[in-house]
Amino acid sequence: MSVYVNRILNMKKIKAIGFDMDYTLVRYNTENFERLTYSLVKKNLVKVLGYPKEVLDLEFDFQLVQQGLVIDKLRGNLLHVSRFGKVKKAQHGLSALSFEEQNNAYANRVIDLSDESFQSLDTAFSVSNGILYAQLVELKEKGSVVPRYDLLADHIKEAIDICHSDGSLKSKVKENIGDFIIQDEKLVSQLEMYKKCGKKLIIITNSEFYYCKDLLEYAIDPFLKEHKSWKDLFEITITLSSKPRFFHVKNHFLRIDPDTALMTNHEGPITPGVYQGGNAGKLQEDLGLKGSEILYLGDHIYGDVLSLKKTFGWRTALVVEPLEDEILAIKKSEPTQKRIDSFMQEKEVFEDRLDKLEMSKYRGESFDKDEVGKIYSSIEKINNSISKELEDYRKCFNPHWGELMRAGQEESRFADQIEKYACVYMGRVSDLLEHSPRTYFRPIKRVLPHELI
Repeated sequence: MSVYVNRILNMKKIKAIGFDMDYTLVRYNTENFERLTYSLVKKNLVKVLGYPKEVLDLEFDFQLVQQGLVIDKLRGNLLHVSRFGKVKKAQHGLSALSFEEQNNAYANRVIDLSDESFQSLDTAFSVSNGILYAQLVELKEKGSVVPRYDLLADHIKEAIDICHSDGSLKSKVKENIGDFIIQDEKLVSQLEMYKKCGKKLIIITNSEFYYCKDLLEYAIDPFLKEHKSWKDLFEITITLSSKPRFFHVKNHFLRIDPDTALMTNHEGPITPGVYQGGNAGKLQEDLGLKGSEILYLGDHIYGDVLSLKKTFGWRTALVVEPLEDEILAIKKSEPTQKRIDSFMQEKEVFEDRLDKLEMSKYRGESFDKDEVGKIYSSIEKINNSISKELEDYRKCFNPHWGELMRAGQEESRFADQIEKYACVYMGRVSDLLEHSPRTYFRPIKRVLPHELI
């Protein structure tokens, strides 16, 4: 794996590196974790929100949803949207909309996520959310007594929040931590190397201290060689930060005694230690750094990257957990893509010839009608060949939604957000830390259509 660059990032100038914890610094087994979340949310829907017991019989299907989709809460649809906000694929319940149905609903509409009728599934944590939404819509269409589409979305979010607030989800993770958390000895070694090179390492997480402590002791402490614990490796750890509010609301810091977990109000500068709450402005001020000297890595575009980019100008890196599978699929599909490209080039020659014959017709010039028929026949054969290749191409990616970063020929909305707000992106934190702390990351020059000459 590698680091993919949208904007210049000179690591030599970075003096502090902040990390989100969940799905960034600490890697999860996503399928196991989302299966657990799914099972607990189903129980909350039935027990707390009064949903019919048949909801408990629903089965987890990890492939049913991928990161970056959008829920249309009014129509009960899942959407795969392009960077221009156009719907490229839509699904109602467990069935894909036909071209006509999709066209009638979305042809003249641009999906605007500021509209409350849409819900974005941008993080790895949102997979089970999307799966349950599709399945509940399907139940509704089959006659089950469940609420209207928008309430389904709201209730799933409420049931997820209950899992977090009552501690049931995190307690299950801690009880069987090896099933859900991936240890990475190499990452710990890289972090120690960056620390040795003078980078200040910081954690900013929305998780509570007790959960943060347990996960870091499992994921970090066993592999430390130059530090006694994660508390020594990370200069500042901020728990329950309430991102994205952390980046634009001036909340007070509480200092946590990591041995007793007791908290006290904190006054004065932020010094090395463990905290709860607070705000990015004071943290930056007390570090004595410019925004451009701080790099922050997270897995959530809106919670981690967008807010701080707009507010403080910190440099940003996005960890895209499904990226590894996407790249493997691209490599697997490469021979098929080359055949498609070859067919398209052949087709363009015929289309160019057809255009010239059509122009002769409109100019009143003589043209060979038989040749026109032969060209249409040739194009049809090529289209049939392309269709067969496209079937093989799609098999390399998610069976329901296809590519993560593309919606048809265009970049997906998810890919567009990454390009807009992340200086660099990668599949895991260790991909960045494999590089020297002085690496100068440069983007590849983007080629514009008129430059392809």
